[in-house]
This record gives sequence, structure tokens and C-alpha cells, in this order.
Amino acid sequence: PGEELPGATDEEKFMALCEQRTFKQQAVFFLNAFWDTRNMKDNAELIWGYVAKCQEIDIDNREKGCTLNELEAHRLLEAFDETMTVREMRTVLRKSGAIGERVKNFPLTHYLIAKWDADWHVLVNAKQGDNAEELAKAQALLDAATQALDACLVAFKELKAAEAELKAQEDAYNNTTKELEQKSQEGGVVTRNRAKAQLAAHLAEDPLPLRRAKITNAAAVKKADRALKKAQEAYAEAEAYLKEVSAKGGSAAGSLWWMSRELHESKKFLPLSKGGVQR
Repeated sequence: PGEELPGATDEEKFMALCEQRTFKQQAVFFLNAFWDTRNMKDNAELIWGYVAKCQEIDIDNREKGCTLNELEAHRLLEAFDETMTVREMRTVLRKSGAIGERVKNFPLTHYLIAKWDADWHVLVNAKQGDNAEELAKAQALLDAATQALDACLVAFKELKAAEAELKAQEDAYNNTTKELEQKSQEGGVVTRNRAKAQLAAHLAEDPLPLRRAKITNAAAVKKADRALKKAQEAYAEAEAYLKEVSAKGGSAAGSLWWMSRELHESKKFLPLSKGGVQR
């Protein structure tokens, strides 16, 4: 946030945006530049979808990707029922002077400019945040919430494994109980008495594997509860701060929207009963 594009001319800045910025960074840059003038607030979710699709299509680079090849670009346009073709978009960009004749790759920026008929000169010179300190703090809170979520998910995974092991040991214990109860009622006197003695010893104390499973499960429950509480607190702090900063306005509305959207998206990995949201 707040970083200007390198380059002495608009052409050099445009090339830097298209070739040195990821799909996400290109999207955020565009949102910041045209948040008010192109009503990006109502189109931000659509652009979020563009980025997700680009990352899905670019299997070699994913989140680190910057451009698509022509075939991949057609897949992107088809996914969103776009009527304008790649060739038509390039024609629009050439007329505006944004690109030359020999352009093979398809950065997300090309699509965004053509779709919203945006001025690429305005784009490359647009401010990306006049509240750099607040943006940095918001990003730090988002990162902290994400890390807390990761720790929470690990704790839930460990709890699930502990619960499975506990169930397996309880099933084994119950099966042994049923088996000894049945033996204590069948066969000769000696056999029944032996089974009764074994049953009494069996019921007197849990076997070591079951005791260990109960202890492990209890510890996993406590760890998961602590991790969940920490994650919930981190999310609440990040959400509150993003809401506060967003209310102030400024030239980084797109950046703030994107952070809030990422925060919401990560909640999909939490159980609904634990504060998660529908996928």
C-alpha cells in the first residue's frame, strides 16, 4: 500500500504494473485508482472473482502470477461470460496508446482498463494511499489474524485426531467389556468365574491406552479453545480497525476493502459453530 510505480514515463510505469505486480496487486491498484470515479465499490467483489480465477488458471504461478497467455485469457473471459474478445480488448488498448502491436501476454490490468474504459495514464499515476501508517497497521493486524487462524486450524486438526483416537480406545474397551460379560454367563463354572474376575479387573481401571487417549483429548480440547479465543480476538481487532480506517476515506479504499475481504474469506476455514462463515 502506498507504493508508487517505478518508471520515468507513463509507459514504463504501465509496464511495471502489468509485468511486476501480481494479479492481486494489479486489482488493488485499479480499485484504489478508480474507487469513486468508476464506482469500484460496487464492482470490487467482481474483481475479487477475476483475481481468484486468474490464480486458478495460472497453475504454474498461482498467487504469484502476473499475466495469462492468450489461451488462458480466453478461459478467463469465458468464465465471466465476457462478450469482448482478447483481440477487441487489445484494439481498445492500442488506440489509447497503452500497448504496442506485439503484445502476447494478458495482464489483468488490460482486462480492467478495457472493461471499465479507464484512462491508463490516470491509473499509473494514481495515489495508492495517503494513510500509509494506517494501512501498514491494518496489514499487520490482518497478518496477525491470519496467523492466529492458522494456529487455530492446527489445534482443531489435532483435536480431531485426539477425538478419533479416544473413540477407538473407548470402542475397544466397550467391546472387551461385552466380550467378558458374555463369557461370564456362558460355559462351565471355572470359565465363568475366570471371566467374572477378568471383567472385574477390567472395570476397576481404564487400560493405559484409554487413559492416555483421555488425557490427550482433554489437552487438545484446552489447546483448541485457547487457539480459537486468540483467533476470535485477533479477528475482532482487525475488523474493528479496518472499519475505523475505512470510515475516514482516503485514496486507499481499494486496499482496505481487499483486506476486509481477505479477512472474511479466511473465516470460511473455521467451523460455523466457532465463528466461521458459509463457504
